[in-house]
Amino acid sequence: MATTKAAAQETATKEATTQLRRAAEDLFANELEALSREDDRTRPANWRLSPRAVVSYLMGGKTASGVEITPKYIGNRRLIETAVATLATDRALLLLGVPGTAKSWVSEHLAAAVSGDSTMVVQCTAGTDENQIRYGWNYAQLLAHGPSRQALVPTPLFRAMEGGRLCRLEELTRMGSDVQDTLITVLSEKMMPIPELNEAVYGRRGFNVIATANNRDKGVNDLSSALKRRFNVVVLPAPATLEEETGIVVKRVLEIGSSLELPPIPPADEELVRVVTLFRELRDGKTLNGKTKLKSPTGSLSTAEAISVGVSAWASAAHFGELLVNRNCVTYAELG
Repeated sequence: MATTKAAAQETATKEATTQLRRAAEDLFANELEALSREDDRTRPANWRLSPRAVVSYLMGGKTASGVEITPKYIGNRRLIETAVATLATDRALLLLGVPGTAKSWVSEHLAAAVSGDSTMVVQCTAGTDENQIRYGWNYAQLLAHGPSRQALVPTPLFRAMEGGRLCRLEELTRMGSDVQDTLITVLSEKMMPIPELNEAVYGRRGFNVIATANNRDKGVNDLSSALKRRFNVVVLPAPATLEEETGIVVKRVLEIGSSLELPPIPPADEELVRVVTLFRELRDGKTLNGKTKLKSPTGSLSTAEAISVGVSAWASAAHFGELLVNRNCVTYAELG
């Protein structure tokens, strides 16, 4: 029995190492385990960690036994404390901010720390309909046997309610307003009616919703006032200083490049500082010293885009070396 279990764990480990992107609860399993082992504070029902330990997981630090916890969010600790406190109540959480402020990143890690499962996610788009939010049907089963629980296809929101876990709704405002309002009953009553079966599914303790949204992209649908009232809103700001943003970019470029197993190159911290400086100046419409005005581009030059540039530059430098030095020079005019 022990041999079979060990073989299964070895197989799971091999599969995880071949994944292009691993879930937060898998990637940081050791940190979550260390925090859980030493966490003696009160935990809400179905929470993997206490609220204070969840904040420690997001903000970083050391456990009592000396295990290093890497920071997942670099910014105001109070914002994360407010978000975690919201999830411990019956109010849903809305992470709001401009593109590239780590809303999805924070959402994923909150779900990993609280529920141990960040995969219950709905990516909201203009094409998202009620069936993708509430539940769908296996039409072969439906035609053969009529409406039944066996024919019902649960969505991530449905499964989160049944399991007492967190459900993530990414880019909530990209979804049509009429579809958004299907969440009102779930958020207010913690219940989802299934009229076809004359029954309902009720959220278990530990169930809650984390939604993310921004108001910069095109195709945004405003939330109805009824739906807004059912969320506590935490606004994640852009990094306040050049040093803070540079630290985020350098850290994430290193993490992403390492996970992709890109060939090693000499440290490029100085080049990343130039990229971040360039992006900040273009966003602000002026140079950092304030002496020269610049034309801001229509696109979003966020921290996320700076990270993407850093990873792409690493791949280019590692695989093509000096061939691209003169060919890929970036100027203000090209970015504008």
